[in-house]
Amino acid sequence: MNKRKLVITQNINEQYSSKIKEIIPDWDIIIGRDSSVWIDHLQDAEIIVGWKKEIKEYCIDQDSKLRWLQSWSAGVNNFPLEKMAAKHMMITSASGVHAYPISETIFALMLGLTRKIHTYVRNQVKKNWHHAQLGLEMHGKTVGIIGVGAIGKETAKLAKAFGMKVIGVRFSGKPEEYVDEMFTSSQLNDILPKCDYVVVTLPSTKETYHMFGKKQFSLMKPSAYFINIGRGDTVVEQELIDALREQKIAGAGLDVFEKEPLSENSPLWEFDNVIITPHTSGSTENYDKRVIEDIFLPNLKHYIEENKPTINVVDYNRGY
Repeated sequence: MNKRKLVITQNINEQYSSKIKEIIPDWDIIIGRDSSVWIDHLQDAEIIVGWKKEIKEYCIDQDSKLRWLQSWSAGVNNFPLEKMAAKHMMITSASGVHAYPISETIFALMLGLTRKIHTYVRNQVKKNWHHAQLGLEMHGKTVGIIGVGAIGKETAKLAKAFGMKVIGVRFSGKPEEYVDEMFTSSQLNDILPKCDYVVVTLPSTKETYHMFGKKQFSLMKPSAYFINIGRGDTVVEQELIDALREQKIAGAGLDVFEKEPLSENSPLWEFDNVIITPHTSGSTENYDKRVIEDIFLPNLKHYIEENKPTINVVDYNRGY
């Protein structure tokens, strides 16, 4: 009788592989980042941890034993969701592992723009001693968090430490701790004129596609900053460029873009009031620990005991 098989397409610490073996001692467990390690095992794998493009070819476009895929990332918008749903495959995401590092990046971008740290770094390179008309501060300002999930919650918590007013937007409109006022996505345009900072933490779905465009930027204060660490396609990028060029908004901190890597020809590189990071806001020394210990191991126990994971199960209708 063939053993049940788990494939992990990442390199993980021995302590984690030992914990996995304790839960499924009778399984074949294949671990390694290099495709040569796992490519021949994909079709026989009942569980796969970490999405790779080859999974579509070997497990989804043709028959396979795959029942559950644990994503190594929070977003699953690049997965062939319709085909996976048709095959009744379960997907769990890594949502929640980014709350600390991304909220730190959000505040780094907000503080950098407000206190002109990016300008001073450029001046330092040129050995230019210049005040740069520094004058703004964040305390007492209003931040609008568009997408109050794990990242949004942590961002709201940090904002309260700065004495900020927090306005939240989530599809359900359900209240949340540290959020002073919560609105639904249909009320987005109503809250934008109130915000000194607009922080987008949204996933990529049909509902969020191009949610921010010319209309939304025109509703923002000319003194407001736009921060996007969610997904690039939530924004009409050319219309953001136009808003920055026409000084409809004060500046932007951007970690995600419609097309990545960002083209060398993009005007965004040239704006003095824009800070760009290369989709790294979720990078952290604790990433593997949080994915495995907080999500995968508890899910694996539930899968063995109850035949299904319970944490971060992707809703195919929502797309996340």
